[in-house]
Amino acid sequence: MDGADTSQGEKKKRRDYTSAELASGLVHLLDVEEIDVDLYRGRRNPGGRGRVFGGQVIGQALNAAVGSIDDERQVHSLHAYFMRPGDEDFPIIYRVERDYDGGSFSNRRVIAMQRGKPILNMTASFQRPEAGLTHQVDLGDVAMPDELPTEVELLRKMKDQIPEPFYRFMTRPRPIEMRPVDPWSPVDPRKREPRRQIWIRATDLASDNQVMHRAILAFASDMALLSTCMQPHGISWMTRKMQSASLDHAVWFHEDVDMADWLLYDTDSPWSGGGRGFNRGQLFTRDGRLVASTAQEGLIRVRDD
Repeated sequence: MDGADTSQGEKKKRRDYTSAELASGLVHLLDVEEIDVDLYRGRRNPGGRGRVFGGQVIGQALNAAVGSIDDERQVHSLHAYFMRPGDEDFPIIYRVERDYDGGSFSNRRVIAMQRGKPILNMTASFQRPEAGLTHQVDLGDVAMPDELPTEVELLRKMKDQIPEPFYRFMTRPRPIEMRPVDPWSPVDPRKREPRRQIWIRATDLASDNQVMHRAILAFASDMALLSTCMQPHGISWMTRKMQSASLDHAVWFHEDVDMADWLLYDTDSPWSGGGRGFNRGQLFTRDGRLVASTAQEGLIRVRDD
């Protein structure tokens, strides 16, 4: 997958994964194992090393919460706080608290733990479907995904500028395909306005389970969001002495989502300061329907030592 200048061994290794296998692997990863009433175990990411991706913890926590909810109710919002980095060497245990069940809404708290310590707290709200007043913002004019190169194709052009370990990590086969509308380079992050637009989808996703589609959207919503607040400062997560991490994350689901089709992730950052950056996101279908919104505050600290 890395082109003619990639070694034969690496080519063979990366060809082992089809897009359908990556998609089914993501579904398997985000599914959780029930080990007792309101107690679940999240699977480890095969081949994962170091810190667990925050979107994985959110997606698994959401699926754990769903286990105690009536089928007719769908998640409409979640709010999560990251407290400690997850470790890929250990499974994650999720404890669900059934805080509220009303006529229209249900509320669940989920505590994600590793080695006896919480790494994430999440609250999710579920609603019984009903009709209501409707309006939304317009998508506006934007290039369609079929007209754009993939993120991996763009990175290949910068291969000589990226250290080999970073290049292998950034171009590894992933279940979420990304196509930036106006590419921004983490290698040469020149100052620009704090706004990004990226088309995303789960390629060859076979599942039609709306619960899983929303979990996959929650997973993908942690991608590219934090870097939006870095753009005005000409820095990226690859910048020397840069320390970055998600602090909290929120998702609002407005409609059913189809992660097998393209969604435009339109993000902006109205503020940063005190070592933190605030980011907002909206997810649109190709025909302009707003299906979800996000918000995140993250650590963006340039260390002196």
